[in-house]
Amino acid sequence: MKNRQAGATVIEFSLVMIFFLTVFLGILDFTRMLWTWNAANEATRWGARVSVVCDKGAAAVVASMKKMLPQLTDANVVIDWYDSGGNVSTSCTSANCSGVNVRITGLNYNWISPLGYANQAAIPMPGFSTYLPREIMGQDPNSASVCS
Repeated sequence: MKNRQAGATVIEFSLVMIFFLTVFLGILDFTRMLWTWNAANEATRWGARVSVVCDKGAAAVVASMKKMLPQLTDANVVIDWYDSGGNVSTSCTSANCSGVNVRITGLNYNWISPLGYANQAAIPMPGFSTYLPREIMGQDPNSASVCS
């Protein structure tokens, strides 16, 4: 009688382990999604900071944002510089700019766990936006490392 049930423990363990790993990987993937959400929010804040403090173009700002969120593309990032009248300016410098708004749009999250494969589609993340006033554009009195 014992010989016929010797493999039952292995089968039960494998069935429970499949369920456990699926739920566990789903939890890990959900936390990865929250981390991506937080990183996107922080990247917009950092991009706005670099835009306000440094006299660099949009390409340099996006490059600094990609350090925090590597899956960003140039198409995902929108940078609007505002003149003293509050209008979007295409020729903004440290002399005539009053602020900057950095936005991330169209960012999607791709699941890697088995629970996410049921959906099969990327989850669109919400838009992220940060506006900062000019303050002392072109210089940071505390550190030069922001612009390097």
